[in-house]
Amino acid sequence: MNLQFLTSPLEKFFYFLHSGIHTVIPNNNISFGLAIILFTVIIRLILLPLSIKQTKSTAKMGAIQPEMKKVQEKYKKDPQKSQQEVMKLYKENGVNPMGGCLPMLVQMPILFALYAVFQNLNMQHAGFLWMPDLSLPDPYYILPILSTVTTYFSSKLMQPPGGAQSKQTSTMNTAMAIFMGFMSLKFKGALVLYWVINNVIQVIQTVVINKIELGKTELAKKQI
Repeated sequence: MNLQFLTSPLEKFFYFLHSGIHTVIPNNNISFGLAIILFTVIIRLILLPLSIKQTKSTAKMGAIQPEMKKVQEKYKKDPQKSQQEVMKLYKENGVNPMGGCLPMLVQMPILFALYAVFQNLNMQHAGFLWMPDLSLPDPYYILPILSTVTTYFSSKLMQPPGGAQSKQTSTMNTAMAIFMGFMSLKFKGALVLYWVINNVIQVIQTVVINKIELGKTELAKKQI
């Protein structure tokens, strides 16, 4: 996969951030870690519109659950017809049943590009927090564990509730979390740190957006 079109600008942007932080904090053990965190926050802000759209789609999925159950009950002897009617219901209500996976899929090209970026960066002996060297895998396995847990919860919060699609999405989320945890055992600490911070921000964004949407729904009910 040729991601040079993405790798080059990301590398230049990261260098810019690190240079700015390094000017204020010359210690590489701090400046590299802070640059990764700031970089991740900015990427998440850029992807915020997508997160909002997918969270709203998931909320709509929850709202149509009663209608879905009626359709599934009506056509329980005809699974194919039931599936067609459910998909029709999704389309009519602007729902994407795989919406919970989309933000993570969008992150994949960025993650691959950052893999190349961090391969080129001279981070040897630059530690951060408990990690002695960001250019090496975490020797204490803390980051791989955090990668697995945060990947699972960040995707689970975006998971559509109920139904067969929900079970499929849940299986995919679990598989993705295990896969990312396994790969984190081999990836550089810098890359896994990015992924963990990204997931934490995703969780916070989803919780906040859900509360805002819930507040709007409750307000709309009171006005009726």
